[in-house]
Amino acid sequence: MHAYGSWLVIGAEVGGLRVGDMLFALVSFAILLFLLRKYAWGPLLNKMEERENHIASEIDIAEKNRTEAEKASREAAEQLKQTRQEAQSIIEEAKKAGQNQERDILESARQAAERIKKSAQEEIEQEKEKAIKALQDQVASLSVQIASKVIEKEINAQDQEKLINEYIKEVGEER
Repeated sequence: MHAYGSWLVIGAEVGGLRVGDMLFALVSFAILLFLLRKYAWGPLLNKMEERENHIASEIDIAEKNRTEAEKASREAAEQLKQTRQEAQSIIEEAKKAGQNQERDILESARQAAERIKKSAQEEIEQEKEKAIKALQDQVASLSVQIASKVIEKEINAQDQEKLINEYIKEVGEER
């Protein structure tokens, strides 16, 4: 048995390794490897695959959100630009309306001033005509009075001039 047992021990001089122990260790390792593969490696790989899918899904969602945010940002910038243009056009329209209104007001004021001026000129003309008519009436009246006085008494040139001056004075006072 010693001969049979000697090949089972490798390097027996130094303390050696026994083949039976090695076979037991290999079989135990194979069983452990099989059990690990069945109960630990499979679930571990499944968990890692789930984690990988979850991360990929999160990356896809983040990329989609980033794309949507960029799109929303571009749309907001476009709307802001459009709003600014609309505000600028409203301001321009208001300026034009203000200028038109100013021009209309000035034109109305000018027309009113023209009407007032024309009315005043007509009134002045009427008053002038009245004054001329009144003056003519007074001159005619004075002429009649002077003639009647001259007829009543004959006077010399000096008296006649004095008489005319008195009547002119009277006319001036009556005014």
